[in-house]
Amino acid sequence: MGKENSVFGIRAVEEAIVAGKEIEKVFIKKGLQGDLFKSFLNKIREHDIPFQFVPVEKLNRITRKNHQGVIAMISPITYQNIEQLVPMLYDDGKNPFVLVLDHVTDVRNFGAIARTAECAGVHAIVVPDKGGALVNADAIKTSAGALHTIPVCRVKNLTETVSFLKNSGLRIVAATEKGAVDYAEPDYSGPVALVMGAEDKGISPDILKEADVRSRIPILGNIDSLNVSVAAGILIYEILKKQ
Repeated sequence: MGKENSVFGIRAVEEAIVAGKEIEKVFIKKGLQGDLFKSFLNKIREHDIPFQFVPVEKLNRITRKNHQGVIAMISPITYQNIEQLVPMLYDDGKNPFVLVLDHVTDVRNFGAIARTAECAGVHAIVVPDKGGALVNADAIKTSAGALHTIPVCRVKNLTETVSFLKNSGLRIVAATEKGAVDYAEPDYSGPVALVMGAEDKGISPDILKEADVRSRIPILGNIDSLNVSVAAGILIYEILKKQ
């Protein structure tokens, strides 16, 4: 995400918050102290804005100007509310098809997944507010603009959101190499939430417990896993085929 997508300095970031700007994340210099900073930290916590303490070198790579140890990345998209979106889909007579990304951090993978999801008619993508890929220029470009079209819902607690989806009548399908069934076997008809995990960590155990179906894509070669965007594409279209 370039300089044109950032706001720096405590006062300027506070003004962006008050103005209702969609803030992707706030980077804060490690060790920052003082009353002004404490008040600022309270404000971003009140607004549930994701933040991260980082070395000053990271801030200096974004801008060499006087950032005062604080830089906010402004999101190029407006996030949607999944708890409002699902009932609206039902009201419209649709079977919700939601994609949940558990700690998928690579922006290009995220963009590629969003492109496939939009092409397949997925209704929404759910991401965590911490530990997920930033929606930045690279993500937008890789998505071929799909991130401007498909609703993206950023949530504080991914496990609770998956529970909400399950309680709302969506079948939770987890993609995991530890899955009991080949991905082509299950009946995916009706409302579905597909959960994809990070390539290195997979799906969090708490979320995996919520799964109604654990689907495995067979690996026949020597490499033990597929790229997450490729795996997502295979499963999205398998689910679509059986809707």
